[in-house]
Amino acid sequence: MINTSQIDDYIEKIAYINGQYKSVNGRSKKMYIHTYGCQMNSHDSEKIAGMLSDMGYEEAESENTADIIVYNTCCIRENAENKIYGNLGYLKGLKAVNKDIKVILCGCMMQQDTVIEKIRTSYRFVDVIFGTYNLYKLPELLYTNIETGSQIIDIWQEQEEIIEDLPALRKYSFKTGVNIMYGCNNYCTYCIVPYVRGRERSREPESILEEIRRLIDDGVVEIMLLGQNVNSYGKSLDRDISFANLLQMVAEISGLRRIRFMTSHPKDFSDELIQVIKNNDNVCKSVHLPIQSGSSKILEKMNRKYTKDSYLTLVDKLRAEIPGIAMTTDIICGFPYETDEDNDETIDVIKKVRYAGAFTFIYSKRNGTPAASMDCQIEESVVKPRFNKLLAALNPIIYEISKSHIGNIYEVLAEEMSKNDPELMTGRLDDNSIVHFHGNEALIGKFVNVKITDCKTFYLTGDII
Repeated sequence: MINTSQIDDYIEKIAYINGQYKSVNGRSKKMYIHTYGCQMNSHDSEKIAGMLSDMGYEEAESENTADIIVYNTCCIRENAENKIYGNLGYLKGLKAVNKDIKVILCGCMMQQDTVIEKIRTSYRFVDVIFGTYNLYKLPELLYTNIETGSQIIDIWQEQEEIIEDLPALRKYSFKTGVNIMYGCNNYCTYCIVPYVRGRERSREPESILEEIRRLIDDGVVEIMLLGQNVNSYGKSLDRDISFANLLQMVAEISGLRRIRFMTSHPKDFSDELIQVIKNNDNVCKSVHLPIQSGSSKILEKMNRKYTKDSYLTLVDKLRAEIPGIAMTTDIICGFPYETDEDNDETIDVIKKVRYAGAFTFIYSKRNGTPAASMDCQIEESVVKPRFNKLLAALNPIIYEISKSHIGNIYEVLAEEMSKNDPELMTGRLDDNSIVHFHGNEALIGKFVNVKITDCKTFYLTGDII
């Protein structure tokens, strides 16, 4: 059993140190957190920010003005790792000028032995390193570094117990994510996630529901239920409960206006879940349903446990039961053994499903996964034309769906002022479409009715009515 009071003890010790710093220097120390990767990492970063805030750190706008810099890393693609190494080179220069800056690395990338060895040898200026299982130990690890001045590395290979009630500093006051489970049991052959986040561990439903009630009391109106595969929620618990059961419980909580979830695996998307989405107005009528490939041959090599036909059957069920439901997906182009004909199968799925959005990637070989040692790795020069062909089929469909919104009035949750135009706000529809409209900061976190007047491929524009 983990003694959570020890977490508070270390937070208080660092808060005292930072309080003394503020009394001498006339300012609080500042933190900068850069999050790479998925929604799970983003939610972890909110917890890291919460702990650091309780230690007395205030938010900085960039690395240049920060006293503590945290990179919450991702290893799903090689490009993400390369960016982190590149940024570490920049931080080395900052630390050469100010040796008191603290640099912390955490997240999925840190669970790889080769990464830890590289940091030990090439980035010895990094102060604290931890992985995906022991985020709650940040206060202790940081305090140890402050006391000793030594590089602290604490990587665990597993953690059965789930630590509840860590403080969090939310990006938005009115919406946030809630972890319902951790880890993954699917072992898709291209994916390193099960190796760095471990086997599936579901939270008890009572803990999830209580957390959501507290968030609603704190002004949250939209929740994203998070898991590597939310559809398998409950399988690790000593009770008979499914994700559909949990979603229904969440939908019945008073005051929750919108509920989203991700990610759903097509292989176990149940009829019961479809009915819960259909029958609850506050469950958003949009589903992220990764296809990865439209070729049943490639899906088998990916260990996805469904076929093109079974996927399309599921889509037909969703469309029949929930007319107008928006569907988004993930697609990998260039997986080992893929042919032009396999790519055409994926394009065929795109045309039949008519996705409202998609995350599209060229296959990235991840050492330690079965796909990395497969024969028939495909050259980029071969993949690139396929990828472009795929986008040429996908993007016009996304544009047509965006265009179909024009002239209609929708309820929009106003999220923030536009980064490109100080007179515009950005918000989202129930179907997760992004919309820009004229407004002011007083509207942030509120629902407004917006008439859509125009669109681009990936966003809408409109006016409040």
